[in-house]
Amino acid sequence: MASVPNDRFSQDEQRRNADHISFLKYKRFRWLWIAVLVAVATTIGYFLIDQDPRPNGGSWYGYTLGTIGLGLIVWLSLLGVRKRNISQGNWSLKGWTSAHVYLGLALIVVGTLHTGFQIGWNVHTLAYFLMLLVIISGIYGVVVYAKLPTVLSSGRSEMTRGDMLEELTVTDRQLESAAQPLDRQQADLVIAALGQDVFSGGALGRLTGAYPGCKTNRALSGFSQSGGEVEAKVHALLSQRAEQLGTIRGHLRTKALLEVWLFIHIPATIALLAALLAHVISVFFYW
Repeated sequence: MASVPNDRFSQDEQRRNADHISFLKYKRFRWLWIAVLVAVATTIGYFLIDQDPRPNGGSWYGYTLGTIGLGLIVWLSLLGVRKRNISQGNWSLKGWTSAHVYLGLALIVVGTLHTGFQIGWNVHTLAYFLMLLVIISGIYGVVVYAKLPTVLSSGRSEMTRGDMLEELTVTDRQLESAAQPLDRQQADLVIAALGQDVFSGGALGRLTGAYPGCKTNRALSGFSQSGGEVEAKVHALLSQRAEQLGTIRGHLRTKALLEVWLFIHIPATIALLAALLAHVISVFFYW
């Protein structure tokens, strides 16, 4: 009986350790090796078939590869549905995501061999290039999710978005008070800086991190650090504000880079499914 708590503790420890393993390394790269096996087997099959001309989408092997590819695409597109259900074991979300990534890469080989390297201006080629677009955008998603969350965490110094905005609010109050004795021209620079929306700059600004219309930087250039006591204090507060804005905008840029690929990946996946439907219908219609 004494061994039961120990067994339970061991299972909990194994589960915690598994939670820290990247989906890319799931089960010692199980899905990577399965994807490699699929890619190698289909390639060997393609080149071993004694057929002239070489197998294409209209041959029996082409239909086989097309069926495999279609099944994989439909199954891989169900990841979004799978995310709504939490479970453990071989078909946990982490395992499904690992399979999604590696089998998605194997689709490059399967899909290309299915075409028989025949490219034209038709719905079949459209489906092929949409598949490549989905895969490429997925590769970008894997890369950014592997790298950027660490950047996001370190860039904000363990502060939440609310903490950063609160810190900026405190600086704004100090700046507003310090700017009271300034002349009209300098006061207008500070007022313009304080009145500008922190999140202005649009989607392009968030993605690039470039804010050429930043009024805080413009106001900062209008004050000298070596001027009078009031001017030097305002300059210091504006510098502090500019630094805080840089941290917030860096946070927004990282989040935008994490999310922007979905605006390509998901619509491209929907377009791919529609093109595949047209592809299959046209194949059976002319078969």
